Amino acid sequence: MSKKILPLVLGAAMGVAATTAASATTLEDVKAKGFIQCGVSQGLPGFSNPDAQGNWTGLDVDLCRAMAAAVFGDASAVKFTPLSAKERFTALQSGEVDVLSRNTTWTMSRDTKLGLNFAGVNYYDGQGFMVRKDLGVTSALELSGASVCTNTGTTTELNVADYFRANNMPYEIVAFEKADEVVAAYDAGRCDVYTTDASGLYAQRLKLTNPGDHMVLSEIISKEPLGPVVRQGDDEWFNVAKWTLNAMINAEELGVSSANVDDMKSSDNPSIKRMLGVEGAYGEGIGLSNDWAYNVIKNVGNYEESFNANVGPDTPLGISRGVNALWSDGGFLYAPPVR
Repeated sequence: MSKKILPLVLGAAMGVAATTAASATTLEDVKAKGFIQCGVSQGLPGFSNPDAQGNWTGLDVDLCRAMAAAVFGDASAVKFTPLSAKERFTALQSGEVDVLSRNTTWTMSRDTKLGLNFAGVNYYDGQGFMVRKDLGVTSALELSGASVCTNTGTTTELNVADYFRANNMPYEIVAFEKADEVVAAYDAGRCDVYTTDASGLYAQRLKLTNPGDHMVLSEIISKEPLGPVVRQGDDEWFNVAKWTLNAMINAEELGVSSANVDDMKSSDNPSIKRMLGVEGAYGEGIGLSNDWAYNVIKNVGNYEESFNANVGPDTPLGISRGVNALWSDGGFLYAPPVR
């Protein structure tokens, strides 16, 4: 081998090695460090919110805990990174977080231009408006000339512009980067209206000085399917996120909960046996143990349990299932089967 050829061969070999090292999957990286880094909101009650001790709870938090249970058999093997709407996609793209579970709307541009994949929908939402009751407004069509508070870096600004333009109503936007800044501005009277996803309005209303003085108007002006997000190009990790959510939805439909999952392992129902890893080897297809879904349900619960515990009728948010009910109950929730 000539000296001229040797550097080229070595360079090629080093390039292959570098490519191999760089192509380590997210699942491999997660297993190596022993936890999942999950991007969440900076505090949205019912969805992702820390208590005084820094313990995170919420519907979005449960999805990350469920993924940790699927990978490690331990729902506590997860760390949380609070992110603003502006920061969230960059944090995921850069690898700062492994998954984004932060009341994020699935849109075409986000799905195609940012190098990201939405793993499903864990809450079907729509944008609404909140006003003070003493404003005397009962419909969003009465908001002509209003000042409107919202977040920067979200779909809400475009939706507001479309709605007011379509109805020939002038308005003034008052935007802030952080959600708590929007809440504070609205609470202080710096704007007439607060707009975001309806679920967010119910959650943020709890932070106002006098929550009972405010109301969420009936109009829903957009489709806002919210769900977990991962990076494109890593199908294995995409499948882990996707099938963790599917397992929680399927478990509710099959009547499997954290309370009865051990008994359900002896069920005669083939769908339950496959999901819980009693029959078949479906965990192998996503790089996990065959009891991955059992671990999700045992440690976190099914979708109904998570919904009811975090945002349901008996919580401060008091949200009914509505379109977030199972398809068999008149809602939108429908998950592919484990088979």
